[in-house]
Amino acid sequence: MDKTLIVTNDFPPRPGGIQAFLHNMALRLDPEQVVVYASTWKRGAEGAAATAAFDAEQPFTVVRDRTTMLLPTPRVTRRAVELLRTHGCSSVWFGAAAPLGLMAPALRRAGARRLVATTHGHEAGWAQLPASRQLLRRIGEGTDTLTYLGEYTRSRIAAALTPAAAARMVQLPPGVDEKTFHPDSGGDRVRARLGLTDRPVVVCVSRLVPRKGQDTLILAMPAILAEVPDAVLLIVGGGPYAGELKKLAADTGVLDSVRFTGPVPWEELPAHYGAGDVFAMPCRTRRGGLDVEGLGIVYLEASATGLPVVAGDSGGAPDSVLDGETGWVVRGGSAEESAERIVALLGDAELRRRMGERGRAWVEEKWRWDLLAERLRELL
Repeated sequence: MDKTLIVTNDFPPRPGGIQAFLHNMALRLDPEQVVVYASTWKRGAEGAAATAAFDAEQPFTVVRDRTTMLLPTPRVTRRAVELLRTHGCSSVWFGAAAPLGLMAPALRRAGARRLVATTHGHEAGWAQLPASRQLLRRIGEGTDTLTYLGEYTRSRIAAALTPAAAARMVQLPPGVDEKTFHPDSGGDRVRARLGLTDRPVVVCVSRLVPRKGQDTLILAMPAILAEVPDAVLLIVGGGPYAGELKKLAADTGVLDSVRFTGPVPWEELPAHYGAGDVFAMPCRTRRGGLDVEGLGIVYLEASATGLPVVAGDSGGAPDSVLDGETGWVVRGGSAEESAERIVALLGDAELRRRMGERGRAWVEEKWRWDLLAERLRELL
């Protein structure tokens, strides 16, 4: 692999799925061949200390910009060019194509031979609006390859590109660490701590935002409890929607059957997946298609843990499920469909076992980080 400059706003310790994607990929590349140029996570002493501690632990070089949001301005472009030349990089990987991929022509003039830009859910939104669609087209022309998560995002982004740029697109989804997420991840300890040892548990692990569908699960709980009276919904994660979700649980009369963990440290997430009998996140598309699920790595992490999944149909979420084999896809926002599928799974241990085992095998076949990192090395 050529020595590579990774240019990104999405890098730990800033939390999030794209951040985890880039970090996991970077860790699987030759550390002597990687330099990361990233934005600062938080201003202030506490944020600076956390960022410095994280960067010091990395096996590769991390250079932080003073701003909390890199944009393709002349100053940022000059800094990226300087880093490319100083560190002898000949390849560039833009962690998110939009908008940082607009720097591609300047970096190519500076000596970059390979430029790869990764797209996520938000680029599919860019493809729908005239002004941002033109910028996305420029990014496609300026780079050698745009990567995509799945067929949903590919089809929408490709429509905004020239035919030549669309033909150069390559799939590069995030992966799953099957050694971290596995059926013996410690779920029994979480159940015991929360007093859920003998109760059927529906678990949802995600940020608490409207798109993810935790509200749909709460609205589904009366129908679930009518069939499985001791069931409990375990909502794992934090986010701006937390207050509204708790109020909804109270207004729906199911607060006693819903547990909110709040934010959970990353190292404890596998055990929280393992605390469930069923994983459910009936995500939905919002804002006319601008707020959409890019892929849904949580479904694959749940599958790796051996759980059957109930997924919504937003964006690329169905790409993370073998419908009828590893779980089911329901209409996002449909409490009725969600309840029906969850009740079926809670009532059939053999079905849960079969879907969970198929999901685990699928992750091992297709979604392992080492397989996907090799694809990135080839692109670079």
